[in-house]
Amino acid sequence: MKQIAFLTVLLFSLTSIAQNYDFGKVSKEEIEEKFHPLDSSANAAYLYKNRNTFFEYSDSEGFQLITEVQERIKIYTQEGFQYATKPIGLYKSNSNKEKVTSIKAYTYNFVDGKIEETKLKKDGIFEEERSKYWDETKFTMPNIKEGAVIEYKYRITSPFYSNVDEFVFQHDIPVKKLEAKFEAPEYFNFKVNAKGYLPVIPKTERKRDRIRLTNKDRNLGQTTNISSSEIEFDKNCSYYELTNIPALKEEPYVNNINNYRASVKYELSYTKFPNSPMKFYSTTWEDVVKTIYESPNFGTELNKSGYYEDDIDALVGAVSDPMKRIALIYNFVKSRVKWNGYYGKYCNDGVRKAYKEQTGNVAEINLMLTSMLRHAGLNANPVLVSTRTNGVPLFPTREGYNYVISCVEILDGTVLLDATCEYGIPNVLPYRTLNWEGRIIRKQGSSALVSLYPKENSSQTISMMANLDKNGTIEGACRSVKTSHNALSYREKYNKANEADFLEKLENKYNGLEVSDFKVSNAVDLGKPVMESYKFVKESQADIVGDKIYFSPLFFLRTKENPFKLEKREFPIDFGYPSGSKYMINITLPEGYKVESAPESGAFMLPDGLGAFKYVISANESKVQLVIETSINQPIISAMYYETLKEYFKQLIEKENEQIVLTKV
Repeated sequence: MKQIAFLTVLLFSLTSIAQNYDFGKVSKEEIEEKFHPLDSSANAAYLYKNRNTFFEYSDSEGFQLITEVQERIKIYTQEGFQYATKPIGLYKSNSNKEKVTSIKAYTYNFVDGKIEETKLKKDGIFEEERSKYWDETKFTMPNIKEGAVIEYKYRITSPFYSNVDEFVFQHDIPVKKLEAKFEAPEYFNFKVNAKGYLPVIPKTERKRDRIRLTNKDRNLGQTTNISSSEIEFDKNCSYYELTNIPALKEEPYVNNINNYRASVKYELSYTKFPNSPMKFYSTTWEDVVKTIYESPNFGTELNKSGYYEDDIDALVGAVSDPMKRIALIYNFVKSRVKWNGYYGKYCNDGVRKAYKEQTGNVAEINLMLTSMLRHAGLNANPVLVSTRTNGVPLFPTREGYNYVISCVEILDGTVLLDATCEYGIPNVLPYRTLNWEGRIIRKQGSSALVSLYPKENSSQTISMMANLDKNGTIEGACRSVKTSHNALSYREKYNKANEADFLEKLENKYNGLEVSDFKVSNAVDLGKPVMESYKFVKESQADIVGDKIYFSPLFFLRTKENPFKLEKREFPIDFGYPSGSKYMINITLPEGYKVESAPESGAFMLPDGLGAFKYVISANESKVQLVIETSINQPIISAMYYETLKEYFKQLIEKENEQIVLTKV
């Protein structure tokens, strides 16, 4: 078997070396390939991926950033059809915008012994405005079938040379061969930030290049003299060449898989043009904070107050307790101004308009909230946040943060607030913002890191009364009480859903549970835990073998599958927030039966106080009582504990699935 595997890899390597990657030179072997030689589970694969980013100069536009892309993708299965659609994001700001041109694309299939190519037509290319700052050009390849190979290329022209798109080397599907190049004139100094677990080392060199300048001079307004000159300069070149890049696959409890994707980001540090002073861009977090704070769409908006002063004075004038003032203002903003769904650390239309029209983006709502809290005499400041989808800001860049919340510093610590979250409460932020640390910006311009995670565990307490009959059917009542983030999550799902649909999902979650008398208390009373209760009937909850009955005392509530299946893991385990659960189960046994054997009580813990499991059971002639308590006490657990955590869940599942045995009296 080892010899066969070696030969497969060897043949694959030789094929890769001989492959022609010129555009349009798709081979019969590529189309006939049935599965990826090194990853048979792959639904698709990049056969070739090429990106070339460089600077181009023109007299009319100056320097512009050019990116040329060529990609060849093999579609193995129907699940791989998703890779036949290519979205291209294009940034814009005021009148400046990125443009995509020279789109050329073909689909290749093998039909009747010949390669059949289908060209992408213009009517298959769609343009859409995604937001104030982003447009999107998207195309879907024609004539997609299992086994097809698609290939496309295009060119992006960008006036935003300070913002070079990240070079992404690792994807959700494997990459057979990747080539990338970045060239920048000596006038541009870039800092290189790499992330991920793959070793990515470029080959670098300096080359000479030149640009031609054209001058036009009018002679007494009658004729135009045209002259030209050339300027020679050095340019810094980086070349990347990688082969057989494995797919980066999603794993349970990963914050954002892109945090661990092999990539390189070129961040502009400064420019130095001939006969001009150096211009510095963001190079430290202090520079980033200063740039953001001095923006008219941030600091200037934060300092506006005239539009709300009378309303806030009337609201809190007679209240002296700081926490009550915070709560009053926080709830006022939540009820007054609704979130329009747009993220952003900068205001779009401004806080005055948001207040007047009662709708705004994240920045407008939370900068408004911060300003109101300051007006009320509280030590409030904005906190820059990178959402979970935006990734962890590992390096100081202005794009590192895409969101802003509010923070009040009091004697006992900090109170974090996000008024875009309808069901949020102080220090319970929406899940999208629970991403390591935020950066608080104080009035004097200093900044500091602040943890975004709650200090107290969210709790869930489930009480169940169940009557088990001799046929293995249970009926009874269940009640759950949730606090903090567990309550926030429940309210968002329940309050925004049709109750019939919500009930259907509940019944499907437990595989055919029959629910009646369903009730939710405190769905909108955020000062209290949310409570769900219902009656239920569930068949086939015990195995009947002769005169014995076997069942798990947790019934349908037990954990059945370990979420951690990999042998090893390189990524931290991200639970989002610390939490604890308590199950209290009371079971009435069927008449004529008694307990022959039951699991033993027991407990085990994760090291360093990371978590614990406790199982306490007792039984008499007619009843069984079970109490289970579990906790995960840290929102993020290092990958060094992965094997221990995997074993913890294995033991937890085994314990929850241990059975009680009943026998006839």
